[in-house]
Amino acid sequence: MFRLLTFSLFILSLLPAISSLPCIGVTHHFSRSSSPHRIPTALHSLNTNSLLLRDSDPHIIRPFLYTNVSVFLTIPNSLVSPIATNRSNAVQWLYHHVVPFYPRVNITTISVGNDFAVASPQAADLIFPAIRNVYSSLHDLGIHNVAVSTSFSFVSVITKSFPPSAARFQDFAGVDIMGPLLQFLSHTNSSFLINLYPYKMYKLNFAIPIGFALFEEHPFNFRDDIASGVRYQNLFDMMIDAVVSAMGAAGYENIPIVVTETGWPSTDAIAEKEEDTNEGYAEMYLKGLVKHLKAGKGTPLRKEGVACVYVYELFDEEDEGTRESGRHWGILYPNLTNKYSLQFSGSWSARAGEAEAWVKILLAVSFVSLVLLSH
Repeated sequence: MFRLLTFSLFILSLLPAISSLPCIGVTHHFSRSSSPHRIPTALHSLNTNSLLLRDSDPHIIRPFLYTNVSVFLTIPNSLVSPIATNRSNAVQWLYHHVVPFYPRVNITTISVGNDFAVASPQAADLIFPAIRNVYSSLHDLGIHNVAVSTSFSFVSVITKSFPPSAARFQDFAGVDIMGPLLQFLSHTNSSFLINLYPYKMYKLNFAIPIGFALFEEHPFNFRDDIASGVRYQNLFDMMIDAVVSAMGAAGYENIPIVVTETGWPSTDAIAEKEEDTNEGYAEMYLKGLVKHLKAGKGTPLRKEGVACVYVYELFDEEDEGTRESGRHWGILYPNLTNKYSLQFSGSWSARAGEAEAWVKILLAVSFVSLVLLSH
């Protein structure tokens, strides 16, 4: 009988570690033409409970009181310099956007600016003081569970994407941004935030096959990193591992990565129609991305993969043609109807299915052990 119990414990020790899959959410930009109260309905239709707000208007935050939706806030670039130079500005922003709602709204992260070092290169040295002031102000208010970071654009922060093993962080006008930031993120258990678009990399380098960017699966759809001996099956993983390599070269390879924007444009409102901007390719990219993330395989250099991915963006707003050179990136039409058949979560992944099988085996062994012990 003792041997049976020992055997059961042995089976338990063989259970694989079950790591959580990346969350898949969406971004939303405030628009005068959209009602904040329809956003929860839109999230429900996509089966997601993760929302990133680029314009953190309190009217958009309010509908998520007492819900299970995790809300990611962004401080606009225009406030980074005032917050960096005067901490009271950080407190004022928090009193309007966090204090009235937290913890009744599950606010998880605040990005201080979005690609601020590129938008305002002359003030790049202010980004870390602004982050520090927001973080300190949160703690002064007794709020300790909201992470603080800043978002970068992949094409502006990574020197080159291939081979990923050779990627390094870009210098910004001689200012050491990454050193203090990575140290801060490591110390506070926060994530590195990156806007990552395989579409834009594909447009910058026509040597990249369209199928490699769209997660197409066929025998010759790969690229090898000779230096690391790693084979890549899609452009998304290659770009993530470039970030992993750059962080590793800086001495902080274990910081979690959150993709704060990704997507593929479905239509082009400008006069010159782009051949690769269409709903067919957009749907291929999004479905390939979701399938890849749900598989739980991570990337070649980071088996746990990314912590979360936010798809840009929730709606095709009627006035959206003024941004992104007239391209439309929304995954829903303004009337809330779906462009694509997408479900961001709610199905078993391969990893979860494997874990379920192990649990069934363990239960069966335990049941047999108990029966034999009773005799």
